[in-house]
Amino acid sequence: MPPPASPSRIAAAFSRARAEGRSAFVAYLCAGDPDLETSVAACRTVIENGVDVLELGVPFSDPVADGVTNQLAAQRALTAGIGRAQVLELVRRIRAFSEVPIVFYTYFNLVFTGGIENYVSEARAAGVDGLLTLDLPPEEAGELCAACAKHGMETVFIVAPTTPEERIRRIAASATGFIYYVSREGVTGVRDSLVAGLGEAVAQIKAHTALPVVVGFGISTREHVRQVAAIADGVVVGSLLVNVIAQNLGSEEAICAALRAQMRELTPGLARA
Repeated sequence: MPPPASPSRIAAAFSRARAEGRSAFVAYLCAGDPDLETSVAACRTVIENGVDVLELGVPFSDPVADGVTNQLAAQRALTAGIGRAQVLELVRRIRAFSEVPIVFYTYFNLVFTGGIENYVSEARAAGVDGLLTLDLPPEEAGELCAACAKHGMETVFIVAPTTPEERIRRIAASATGFIYYVSREGVTGVRDSLVAGLGEAVAQIKAHTALPVVVGFGISTREHVRQVAAIADGVVVGSLLVNVIAQNLGSEEAICAALRAQMRELTPGLARA
């Protein structure tokens, strides 16, 4: 079984960002959106333009944590015939040119079907570094966590604005890669402004873990990135990038050019004063 890297790709990415005086850029793209070849090109583009951790959404027919933007991306991928084999192929294609950490953003039905350990083993062998299983609470994740530990796969869990402190402690104890703080209640999607109290929320999580804490949901401008980078170890941008793909369907060249421009607009906000 492949052992975890030493240090892991995830830990190394956050360590490198800290050493460079900035927050890490975590980018979300839906695997296979709008098709496998274009998805490979889109992933290459964001990686080559400042992504520290690549979060790949695994297409699912009932993505309950996702807003319309990411739901439509999943539908495009599913319509293009993207399933488990194609998602793993995408990871292998990325590994041919990059060592960027890859985290699967997925749902438990996809992990459970066919066997939890088999899923973890196959994903790890393809080159996946971590699993964020949106609808699996840590209280019910014992089998998955055990499989991840066995195969050198890191775990990522979510803390929400409504999470009480006792549960934050439990979530922190279950995670091995990083903690993902959802900055607002509801589903994913671009927002005009960030919610208040992010600094206090991140500090509360950090009181229970030495793992990196990233903040996502709704980050859509350089100013948003700057505000989050000042308090968190990582900034997650998803729907904004997925919208770029949706707005340029039919032209891989246009998609990559627009993603490149968007990354160049956002990444200067990562620097800490």
